[in-house]
Amino acid sequence: MGGAFLAWALEAFSGYAAVDELYEGPYCVLSAVDNRQYKRVLYEVLDHDPNHGDIEAFLGRLKTALEERDLALKGITTDGSALYPDPIRKVFGEVPHQLCTFHVIKDLTKGVLKAVAKERERLAQSKPTLKRGRPSSKDKEARRLARKSKFMQGKISDLFQDRYLFVKRRLKTSERKRLLSMTRGLPQLRKLREIMDAIYALFDRRCRTPTALGKLKKLRQWVSRFTWIGETLKKVFSPHLEQALTFLDDKLLPATSNAVERGNRRHRKMQKSVYRVRSKACLEGRIALDMIRESWAEGRDQTTQTLHKARRGYT
Repeated sequence: MGGAFLAWALEAFSGYAAVDELYEGPYCVLSAVDNRQYKRVLYEVLDHDPNHGDIEAFLGRLKTALEERDLALKGITTDGSALYPDPIRKVFGEVPHQLCTFHVIKDLTKGVLKAVAKERERLAQSKPTLKRGRPSSKDKEARRLARKSKFMQGKISDLFQDRYLFVKRRLKTSERKRLLSMTRGLPQLRKLREIMDAIYALFDRRCRTPTALGKLKKLRQWVSRFTWIGETLKKVFSPHLEQALTFLDDKLLPATSNAVERGNRRHRKMQKSVYRVRSKACLEGRIALDMIRESWAEGRDQTTQTLHKARRGYT
């Protein structure tokens, strides 16, 4: 069964693979997926945290399976883990290694949202201290401070409720007006949105990697001038960001999300609802059953369509 399934998974191999790890309690599931056909090719369940030796052995199995069928690996995609670069170079040599753009952008958006949260904290600390109770109508200063405190609290609430506007990829005209309105008097937050636009521009497929690296150099110089950002955008200076731009020179090199995460979500859902007792044999059986059902999916779809046509009177 294993050889037959491997033949099915590699019969239309695209040449692009995604490798990822899934942690289930004390176990770790390594997966290799065809990154364009979305077929899980290989998997391995470990009862310990993976190391370079485990990854190298797993990639060696993938290389052997490809060589037996005269297939070549054109590119490989992983997340930002330090587990993969060295074993990939040892097993596959100088094959293009792409870091998942979704993982990198996720870290950068977290940094922007963290900077917005720090600005909310600063506004909360700068609110004027008011006396208890309602201010007297004759005390103009107290009423002025109360109005100022109410205005700042509204600003804090807006920055929390609409914080997604700082990281959304494309803003509508109404959303851009809303962003300008709630950042009035806060130019540093408008700069954050400009930085986020520049980050998204790096991943524009209309440019090549050298062009994107030039943009990245200017972006890093720009960000370094804003000392108030602190550690919130340190991911901009990470070498992972440079390696995430590899796909610009290969239009067929995708991220890992569609290939890997879909199978992982399906596995987690079944693991939670049916197989609550985790063991290595149980995990291996669950994934093997899932792969078998996936290999039968094409036949099931064809049978379903034939039955529907027969019901409607088609020959």
